[in-house]
Amino acid sequence: MPFLGQDWRSPGQSWVKTEEGWKKTTADDKNNNVSVERYCKAEEEEECFNKENLLLSLNYDMAAKKRKKDLMNNNTKVPYFHREKWIYVHKGSTKERHGYCTLGEAFNRLDFCSAIKDTRRFNYVVRLLELIAKSQLPSLSGVAQKNYMNILERVVQKVLDDQQNVRPIKELLQTLYVSLCTLVQDMGKSVLVGNINMWVHRMENILQWQQQLDSIQINRPTSKGMTLTELPASLQLNIMQRLSDGRDLVSLGQVCPTLGALTEDRLLWKRLCQYHFTDRQIRKRLMVSDKGHLEWKKMYFKLSRCYPHREQYSDTLHFCTHCHILFWKDTNHPCTANNPESCTMSLSPQDFINLFNF
Repeated sequence: MPFLGQDWRSPGQSWVKTEEGWKKTTADDKNNNVSVERYCKAEEEEECFNKENLLLSLNYDMAAKKRKKDLMNNNTKVPYFHREKWIYVHKGSTKERHGYCTLGEAFNRLDFCSAIKDTRRFNYVVRLLELIAKSQLPSLSGVAQKNYMNILERVVQKVLDDQQNVRPIKELLQTLYVSLCTLVQDMGKSVLVGNINMWVHRMENILQWQQQLDSIQINRPTSKGMTLTELPASLQLNIMQRLSDGRDLVSLGQVCPTLGALTEDRLLWKRLCQYHFTDRQIRKRLMVSDKGHLEWKKMYFKLSRCYPHREQYSDTLHFCTHCHILFWKDTNHPCTANNPESCTMSLSPQDFINLFNF
């Protein structure tokens, strides 16, 4: 029977079990085996070291690509994906059509890019952007959120170029910034899509746009024709009656004392109150002066704080209840009804958003 240790009959030799059976090994063979094992171990350590270096380099490359991707997301302008004049709004799956249309999909596919260039649709799009900024931004997809910011940038650039509609855009930016301050704090809860650094960069852009709008200087027109102050008082009042915002009247009254006196006309403020608010709302907020007259100007601003203004737009989106197609007013859609106008309804910005709340 072989010995497991050294054999006393053959000093310096040992029995070692191999795949071929038991064999005798001397001290020199043992030293050679140790050196071979050390060499193999050194090779394994070198291979592990190379693998670690390769893994670190891969991680570095991935981090560099991620930083480059974030930079591209911050700086690259995504093209406007669709410029369709009408879209089909389906609210459920059928045999012919799978899925349903969402607010983000409608926002991407409809032609809002050219709508902001149309003076008839500009205020409609701005109001829609404001409503989305208040409550609907988290419901948009990542593509729609990026498209929202790109369209907003075009709106701001248009205002800077035309020097018109400055106040509503400043209010829109302020509303969006306040909403983003709240949403960014909830990052990680599937509120906003994308990296937090990307949204911080977008918030910095909003602050920069606000500074540009604050520093805008409206240039005096170069035409030498008749100005507003040179018109008769009756024509000046006629022009003032076409203003639908009381803040515009106040700003107009600050131009000169003559216009300031005309903007205090009680009939102007009475018509504004009756245009924006119902009789019931007006009766709840009556304000009488010491002379027994109704303070229409004070009532207007008090009613404005309590009730929303009446919205009126030159051009709006329309919805066909027969074929479920959403389209712009002056765009023909493929309706199969005998009388398409009878089944068409105009949508306010709030109605447009409610159309997808199902």
